[in-house]
Amino acid sequence: MSTESIERIYTINLGKVLLSPNNQRAKRAINMIREFATKHMKSENVKIEEEISHLVWARGIRHPPRKIRVKITKDDGNVIVSKYQEEKKAEETSKKSDKKSDDKKKGDKKSNDKPKKEEKKVEEKKTEEKPKLEEKKSEEKPKKEEKKPEEKPKKAEEKPKQEEKKSEKKPKKE
Repeated sequence: MSTESIERIYTINLGKVLLSPNNQRAKRAINMIREFATKHMKSENVKIEEEISHLVWARGIRHPPRKIRVKITKDDGNVIVSKYQEEKKAEETSKKSDKKSDDKKKGDKKSNDKPKKEEKKVEEKKTEEKPKLEEKKSEEKPKKEEKKPEEKPKKAEEKPKQEEKKSEKKPKKE
């Protein structure tokens, strides 16, 4: 056959996996990826890389992903399915991080003292808030405890009264 390789990028919809039983969904997803590669590359010899398998099985057998982005390569009748690594996003994130680091360097030259003072104020506020919350909690607990003992004696007083009424009724019947 030809020595050139065909490389294509696909987004495979695995939504129909949800139609299969819970305990067979990840298996079905792998089979669907294999069927997709066979159909689109017109070859029966399909190999799925371990990385794709880990992606599908990452959330367990019951919850495979709904979609998966793959790179399918065909070399002399052999089809290899691998994870697609987006080049654009990697470049964009590196550009953004470079801009942020440049901005930080410029900001540090302009004012070195201001951020330090602000950090100290924030730390002081946090430490002040914690004791206040602890004091409120400690004040609330005794109040609740005081109410409970008061209620219990009332119930205890009511019971003897009911018993006395019953005992009074009995002599009348006799």
